[in-house]
Amino acid sequence: MSKFNDLINGEKAVLVDFAAEWCGPCKAMAPILKTVKNELDDRLKIIKVDVDKNPQAAQKFQVRGVPTLILFQKGKLLWRQSGVVPAPQLSSIIKENIK
Repeated sequence: MSKFNDLINGEKAVLVDFAAEWCGPCKAMAPILKTVKNELDDRLKIIKVDVDKNPQAAQKFQVRGVPTLILFQKGKLLWRQSGVVPAPQLSSIIKENIK
């Protein structure tokens, strides 16, 4: 958990993808996240958190459903949403929120 905290408290924005192996919509997010990563590579770090393997992280951020995306920068929660978000929409949300 301390490595996770170090990541979300860093200068670079971090998009956390709370997901699960059994979740169909989570699998649909994978190519979307890849597209967003390619577009915003130097401005964003994306990490995937499996809620079944890391229940304490899911609990800490009150993740009730998967996928849930949470955007952090310098430890501050900037945006969160549950469900699949199309790549163009996700890119523009991230650009609007990060410095």
